[in-house]
Amino acid sequence: MLIFHGSVLFKMDLRLLLISTLLGTFYNSYAQKEGNECIIASAKHCGECIQAGAKCGWCKDPAFLKQGEAVSTRCDELQSLVKRGCNVDMIESPKGERKILRNKPVTNRKKGGEKLQPHEITQIQPQKLNLTLRSGEPQTFDLKFKRAEDYPIDLYYLMDLSYSMKDDLENVKNLGTSLMQKMSKITSDFQIGFGSFVEKTVMPYISTTPAKLLNPCTGDQNCTSPFSYRNVLNLTSDGKQFNTLVGQQQISGNLDSPEGGFDAIMQVAVCGNLIGWRDVTRLLVFSTDAGFHFAGDGKLGGIVLPNDGKCHLEDNVYTMSHYYDYPSIAHLVQKLSDNNIQTIFAVTEEFQPVYQELKNLIPKSAVGTLSANSSNVINLIIDAYNSLSSEVILENSKLPSGVTITYTSRCKNGVVNGGENGRKCSNISIGDEVTFSISVTSKGCPNEGMSDTIKIKPLGFTEELEITLNFICGCDCQKVGINKSPLCHSNGTYECGDCRCEDGHVGRECECSSNDVATEDMDRTCRKDNTTDICSNSGDCVCGTCECKNRDNPEERYSGQFCECDNFSCDRSGNKLCGGHGRCECRVCVCDLMWAGSACDCSLDNTTCMASNKQICNGRGTCDCGICKCTDPKFQGPTCEICPTCPGVCTEHKECVQCRTFGTGEKKDTCEKDCSYFTLIKVKDRDKLPQPNDAAYPVMHCKERDANDCWFYYTYAVNNNTVKEVHVVDSLDCPAGPDIIPIVAGVVAGIVLIGLALLLIWKLLMIIHDRREFAKFEKEKMNAKWDTGENPIYKSAVTTVVNPKYEGKC
Repeated sequence: MLIFHGSVLFKMDLRLLLISTLLGTFYNSYAQKEGNECIIASAKHCGECIQAGAKCGWCKDPAFLKQGEAVSTRCDELQSLVKRGCNVDMIESPKGERKILRNKPVTNRKKGGEKLQPHEITQIQPQKLNLTLRSGEPQTFDLKFKRAEDYPIDLYYLMDLSYSMKDDLENVKNLGTSLMQKMSKITSDFQIGFGSFVEKTVMPYISTTPAKLLNPCTGDQNCTSPFSYRNVLNLTSDGKQFNTLVGQQQISGNLDSPEGGFDAIMQVAVCGNLIGWRDVTRLLVFSTDAGFHFAGDGKLGGIVLPNDGKCHLEDNVYTMSHYYDYPSIAHLVQKLSDNNIQTIFAVTEEFQPVYQELKNLIPKSAVGTLSANSSNVINLIIDAYNSLSSEVILENSKLPSGVTITYTSRCKNGVVNGGENGRKCSNISIGDEVTFSISVTSKGCPNEGMSDTIKIKPLGFTEELEITLNFICGCDCQKVGINKSPLCHSNGTYECGDCRCEDGHVGRECECSSNDVATEDMDRTCRKDNTTDICSNSGDCVCGTCECKNRDNPEERYSGQFCECDNFSCDRSGNKLCGGHGRCECRVCVCDLMWAGSACDCSLDNTTCMASNKQICNGRGTCDCGICKCTDPKFQGPTCEICPTCPGVCTEHKECVQCRTFGTGEKKDTCEKDCSYFTLIKVKDRDKLPQPNDAAYPVMHCKERDANDCWFYYTYAVNNNTVKEVHVVDSLDCPAGPDIIPIVAGVVAGIVLIGLALLLIWKLLMIIHDRREFAKFEKEKMNAKWDTGENPIYKSAVTTVVNPKYEGKC
């Protein structure tokens, strides 16, 4: 049963190993294929090769190809071509370039300084570039932007004149001079204009009854006729004229709540000549207390034609509102951007959320909250302008197919942004300078090689960078190709070292017609003998000649007349072809100097066998392919100098074993530096140490004592891979110390017992002494003789008195 399980596990291991090997091979093949775009391209001529990628080159040396190699093998990475023997001068690999055509420095001007015309002020640098692009090779340049001080401003105030804006109109009538005064702190060159809008002049947006067309308001209110958009005042620097003309305006009316403001914005944007826009900062203030109609809403009035985005002002009035639908938001974004107009939406608080969403769709726009009667409009405009002008966002015109562009911004305070945020910088003050790093890359041959022009500009600014794009789609050697060359049997062009056949012809020299390619006679010449496959199954027979297939790995190639050779099937050593010391030619290793063997893995250099005593293998072995084979079994190591069982080994390694295992000893401070020459393996007890009979190499058992008289045990050996191994018991064997408690208890008990004994002896002596004294006393008492006469001085203490009455009777 155990054998069965072992067999199953063994089979499973083999399957896992096979699967992992196949997956690894597939992954490596896939990675190599993905990594070499030059090989994947299978380029037939130099132009196709250089379009495959920036790393690709074409070897135009006529003698470069080996027999059987396809023309496409001329296309490879530059290092690979040089390694394969192509001279650098014979490699076609054109490079792109950039050329600055106009590079006027940005303007450094202070307010009140030299008076400049708008076209004389420069805020971006450079202004014109010429880029020559090669496929896959980015061309990078820096664009500098500096916000100029005292830059001219044009502001157009577009106001909703529906009836609900009646009280707002009164406050706007004095806007001209007040705004002029405020804006004078920002710029000395300021112009202001005014326009108004209501709604399309068709049902159901307005009432078309004759009376309502004259006066759309109810009751005794005097209102002007409804209109779509009217340009009241062209841009002017006369604030008083603004006040006068706006003061003459009257409120109008309509039926629905949303207004036709989008029609008005479109006309303001596209009628630049009539409005009077200059090539300066352009601000459009859109003031309303309602929502807006947009594309598709015109169907309610029977209007189905989409807005054409053109100017239709006659006598300063939009005349096609009944003919064209409202513009879409995307259409407005395009026209506002094309005309460099920054929009400020001054709307009441009720419609703030709506216009905030609109702002997110329109770049370089802002939203301000308008008070109920527009009394805060000036502060709103100033705040919105400061917000808009503090941010610069780059945009580019439509790119040709196959061209991409990336931005990296270097803004104030060292802030660097990439990706989509690389287009913009925020918190820019007047006079601040920021830089954008811009990379333009092409893929293939865009635009069929024709030049194209793109433009990059900051949103809301009229200045722009013009870039002319030129594309490298061919090689210089193609320009000097020989058409109808005899080298190509007059059926093709000889260019870049090979023939480029005309349609209908094939072969290395265009010698065959494509109709005669697959004949038996031709196939026979592609077989080495009758028993082999066509082109050894490693190529295609083209016009009687083998053209060997390409491999996914660019380093691997088939060659030979019948594709019978390759440079990857030679013997390997150390997982390297020809051991890394030779080259594979037709499946046989050609070894480098001082190397031999079928896999070039046998070194003929004996310096690696030289011992420290200048003897080959220490005189105790032979040098075979640069490796010592020790003849004395006691000695080991790369030069037969290591003797694990010789006397003195234990003492030599004692200090290092002690410091690495227990952190003690003389070398504990330099342990990491001095004692890393062996592999340390810890075991729990002495039984786990390697035994001489069990090991396949000599093992030395050691027993050493430290400064604390503790013993430690270890073995020292050099294994078959010449790695020094030390197995050590991870615990010290120290002699047992005295048991303190019994000793102290014994001493205390001894002192107590001795005291008691002394006390008993003293007591015994005292008893004996007392008895002797008592006996002596008794003896003297018996021998004593006392005098019985009375003391004459003695008087008895008893007095006898006789009772006279006493008669002696009871």
